[in-house]
Amino acid sequence: MKNTLLALAISAAALALPMTSHAADAGGFFINGGIGQSDVDKDAYNDNETAGDVNIGYRWALSPAAAIGLEGGYTSMGTFKPKGEFADLPNGKASGWNLGVNGHFNITPEWYLSGRVGGYFADIKGSYFPGGVTVNPAVPVYVSGNSTDYYAGAGFGYDFSNNFSIGVNYDYYKASKSGLTLDPYLVSVNAEFRFQ
Repeated sequence: MKNTLLALAISAAALALPMTSHAADAGGFFINGGIGQSDVDKDAYNDNETAGDVNIGYRWALSPAAAIGLEGGYTSMGTFKPKGEFADLPNGKASGWNLGVNGHFNITPEWYLSGRVGGYFADIKGSYFPGGVTVNPAVPVYVSGNSTDYYAGAGFGYDFSNNFSIGVNYDYYKASKSGLTLDPYLVSVNAEFRFQ
């Protein structure tokens, strides 16, 4: 799935190469969204799922090729199923709101690198077996609550115009609560529209 997403993004960018060159990105309001695959490999959960995100924000131009701004949005990670000996445990979930800073940096007039970091406020659910427990059979701990952690990510892509781009992002989301740790990451193809 990851290779397919990367191939789609590179193909889309390659189709745009013959297009007329345009000015580098400037500041302003933006909205972006992506779809891809989330992945968890923690304790009882080792699964991947279709996931997506959407963000809105504003960037200030530092130069014709660099802009930094604020963003807020929501990420839906999907449902993670427990595997093997943990199959009787409930599914794990970690989806929620994010608020942070981001940057868009053109390395050519069309190609760009991006980065983002901020707070991740997730609704987290799942269960785990506490370490050092001598009860036989072991009793799982069920967790359902709000996690306040962080997210960070990076990407690259192609600006088709001053207002529209498509890229590939890798984002890590820290999500833990009361001993339950999921920490999903998301590889996605993203599209962004800028209002200038």
